[in-house]
Amino acid sequence: MAQIIQWFPGHMAKAFRLMRENLKYVDIVFELVDARIPVSSRNPELDEVLGNKPRLMVMTKTDLADPERTKAWTKYFIDQGLEVVALDTRGHKTPQIMTKAARKVLADKWAALEEKGVKDKPIRALVAGIPNVGKSTLLNHLVTKNVAITGDRPGVTKKLQWLKTPTNLELLDTPGVLWPKFEDQRVGQHLAMTGAIKDQLINQDDISLAMLHFMRTYNPAAILERYHLAEDVWETHTDVELLLLITQKLGFKDDYDRAAERLLLDLRRGKLGVYTLELPEDHIGEVVDD
Repeated sequence: MAQIIQWFPGHMAKAFRLMRENLKYVDIVFELVDARIPVSSRNPELDEVLGNKPRLMVMTKTDLADPERTKAWTKYFIDQGLEVVALDTRGHKTPQIMTKAARKVLADKWAALEEKGVKDKPIRALVAGIPNVGKSTLLNHLVTKNVAITGDRPGVTKKLQWLKTPTNLELLDTPGVLWPKFEDQRVGQHLAMTGAIKDQLINQDDISLAMLHFMRTYNPAAILERYHLAEDVWETHTDVELLLLITQKLGFKDDYDRAAERLLLDLRRGKLGVYTLELPEDHIGEVVDD
């Protein structure tokens, strides 16, 4: 995993600076996290950058995530004092859900403004999150037209832009930002599995093996069905042997790199069912002393 741990593209360092410079212009921060990896997709350095600015956590890609685990994570974050919405960002009610939640976070401030005679003031929000977390998709549905470039690969958004919505939100889009070092190896694995890190920067066979290890206990039947494997294969094969067997089943002969790529694509596109890689009790990202 060492090959994905040390990297910090220049545009991401610039994004931090731009965020700091523009915080004074916004009322609230929309922090987007991937519902499949709620901790691994939270940039720990954002807390320092954003300070005490009011925040709304937006759990995206719930259509791909385990609904029961999404409920558990929502409760976990609410118990930590965060306002949270969990949604499929493509849903037609997304603009109303987001605006209502933002107004709840800013209720006291907006009440004070109304007492001063200021009414119908737009809510100005900075939208932040790691690469490939769904920021551009959310923005396009909030604005109700394609104004943000979208893609199924990280690093699509590279500069800041203001966008206005019909629900009286004014949004400042920001590039996806990762951090320079993952202290917990699982964070890097989870980011790679879901596509938050460019595939060119990872060993796909290593990540596919980590994915098979996860599916072994989480949803073994999905692997059996997708790749037409015998029911006892989990008992008779190690993860490495299973990757080699799937390579053959796919007709790729001994090209296990190609099979690893297919496995990850199938996972990311929902071909293996919904999944959430993390639970609150997993303590992802925490450094535990021996």
